[in-house]
Amino acid sequence: QVQLVESGGGSVQAGGSLKLSCVASTYTKRPSCMAWFRQGPGNVREGVGYIGRNSGNTYYADSVKGRFTISQEDAKNTVYLHMTSLKPEDTGMYYCAAGVRVCSITLWSKAGEWNNWGQGTQVTVSS
Repeated sequence: QVQLVESGGGSVQAGGSLKLSCVASTYTKRPSCMAWFRQGPGNVREGVGYIGRNSGNTYYADSVKGRFTISQEDAKNTVYLHMTSLKPEDTGMYYCAAGVRVCSITLWSKAGEWNNWGQGTQVTVSS
């Protein structure tokens, strides 16, 4: 099991930016893959993007491509989600997830494939 703690959520106006953080701790083996998901009111949890911890490769959902960037800081066991040009439809609870062997285009967006989740941080974008 991996403990994940997200932070950085808040309320912004459309067009604004936010940077979320996810700190991973309490693990015996560093997870090789981490991702961000989000869940809006009445919606299913959807994948935002992922990063391969060893390769640094990233992949994003079409809805956020070009606006969101995932990065990592190994020394702090932290993964970031930098969100720009935010839209009202980006509103939701944002969750960090960790796993192994999930960093693939066909698997990553399936929430059930990830076995470690944070508690989430709320992002609200007003028009």
